[in-house]
Amino acid sequence: MSKIDPLEYSAVIARLENQFEEVLGQDFYEELFPDNECSGEQCQDYSKPNAIYLWRDGSRQRRRIMLQDAWSEDYLAYVDENPRALCSGLVYRGRANRLDNAQKMYAMIFDLDCVGDDELQNLLYRSGESPKYHRTMPQPTFLVSSGTGLHVYYLLEEPIDLYPAAMQQLKALKDDLTFRLWDYGGTTKLETVQYQSFGQTFRMVGSINEKYGNKIRAFRTGEPVSLETLNAYTMRPKNKVDLSCKRLQGMTPLDEAKKKWPGWYQKRVVEGQEASRWDIAGKVHGSDPYALYHWWIRQASDIVGGHRYFFMLCMVAYARKCGVPYSQLKEDIKEVFELLKTIPHSAPLTEDDMKAALKSWKNDFYNFRLEDIEKLTALRIPRNKRNGRKQALHLKMARAIRDIAHEEAGKDWRQGNGRKPKQQIVADWQAAHPDGRKADCIRETGLSKPTVYRWWSQTT
Repeated sequence: MSKIDPLEYSAVIARLENQFEEVLGQDFYEELFPDNECSGEQCQDYSKPNAIYLWRDGSRQRRRIMLQDAWSEDYLAYVDENPRALCSGLVYRGRANRLDNAQKMYAMIFDLDCVGDDELQNLLYRSGESPKYHRTMPQPTFLVSSGTGLHVYYLLEEPIDLYPAAMQQLKALKDDLTFRLWDYGGTTKLETVQYQSFGQTFRMVGSINEKYGNKIRAFRTGEPVSLETLNAYTMRPKNKVDLSCKRLQGMTPLDEAKKKWPGWYQKRVVEGQEASRWDIAGKVHGSDPYALYHWWIRQASDIVGGHRYFFMLCMVAYARKCGVPYSQLKEDIKEVFELLKTIPHSAPLTEDDMKAALKSWKNDFYNFRLEDIEKLTALRIPRNKRNGRKQALHLKMARAIRDIAHEEAGKDWRQGNGRKPKQQIVADWQAAHPDGRKADCIRETGLSKPTVYRWWSQTT
């Protein structure tokens, strides 16, 4: 696992200091968000949505609106040298920085981890060059030192309204540009690309990275960019943002939907019923209604360093999908956290990361897509391949093929195919690991947590 030596990162800071103008934190956010409300101002038409930031108050993380006339005092009180102050490039309606409250994007921000002096030189050399050249990027507006890497800021010439179709397109655009920016051996020492939401929060300029003790600093490296400029650097034309397109990709106009799916139209549009949620527990074949959730937990040992937080985030998503009680999730994620802490990475995993993942419990993760989970965690999720057939027909055909194949071989497929009792599996593992823990047994045997706990004290 590559790490950044403190001396090497000092060289990164020295190069930024020598080549670019430093921008102090208070000025940085005044430039980033010029249209915040003033104290006492409440625009009911949301003509002035506000930036919202998080700051550490002792052991608690608090949320605060960035107000224009109070920012000078607020910055010194809540952000400057705070051990964990976070802010995205979006502005929001109301007082919560949830994605469904986001109204405009003012900056697109990328996280580039494990950047040494060589990687910084490559990034600077490629920035601003023609998009026809391999791995070039638009000239960033700011480069922000983050601890062992850089936050790459593209301040937009015109903020983008975040209606649903624009959000969908901006997500695709950022993923595309992330892949282009993240060049192992070129701009980063980390091999696996780390994808993030376009609404991701980042450590604020002037705050302290508590993991390393360094102050977050910003350097002006260019001018604001247009959406057209960002579009020009996409690797796939389909990932360009077209603001004239107001319809979500894959969405069918209501007049067409009424003809295609009259039953759905009657329930959802006419009667106003809520969308149904995945009934995963009702489709499980076996005694464990949380089988999919437990399957995801067993993947923890395959995660790589830069994706540990996102593994826990997706663990919360699987818990919501499967109807796992929050109390059980809290206990399970503690064990997973202990395992993930042992995975090497340049940045240590902290309990704050675990708590941040748990906070996503309130979000609507019921239909979180497999493609998104794969990008966030760098894990490949196997698909059920039925070739368009219903499950009952698919299984019937599979069993017929199995019987025919064994009949030709003159064998009974049941012969020698019995499962070892789960109690025996636990007993065998305990015999081989006298000092082993339940969490290790779950991970190594692939058994579910309830199964291991059931037989743990009954195997002697």
